[in-house]
Amino acid sequence: MSRIGKLPISVPKGVEVTIENHTIQVTGKLGTLTRKFPPQVQITQSGDQLIVTPKPEYKDSGALWGLSRALLNNMVKGVSEGFTKTLEIIGVGYRAAVEGRILRLNLGFSHPVDFNLPDGVEASVDKNTVLVLKGMDIERIGQTCAEIRAYRLPEPYKGKGISYMGEKILRKVGKKK
Repeated sequence: MSRIGKLPISVPKGVEVTIENHTIQVTGKLGTLTRKFPPQVQITQSGDQLIVTPKPEYKDSGALWGLSRALLNNMVKGVSEGFTKTLEIIGVGYRAAVEGRILRLNLGFSHPVDFNLPDGVEASVDKNTVLVLKGMDIERIGQTCAEIRAYRLPEPYKGKGISYMGEKILRKVGKKK
């Protein structure tokens, strides 16, 4: 039994959910998200709650139960509130700037790195070193953060690089005399 899957999803006011076959469309003040769910789970709407239940005739329905509920909950939360992830740039001369839909990163390379922001992701920079990504699709925001972070992963000796805000970098001791 899935502890996550058993929980009902409350739909806030202003959010509209449309269920067609296994395709769910969630519309809110921030936009619309659509996802096709596996046939092993059944999604029903009763009042202002969504309930995800596994279908017993499928062997792997229990494995997809909690996942489907979590994905649906993220869709509802995304169109109503949105999601935010923060990256921190650490290093002398390392900085970021947003120019339209292009994120320009100076990370100690011989040239700046230009990163095209995907649709649905908004970026802002505070103090040249704090990058805030906002949007309604948590998967797209997480993937964008991972791609930006991959340009300069935090290194364990001085901690220079791009890290998530609040991320603890395991530090190594340098050379000993």
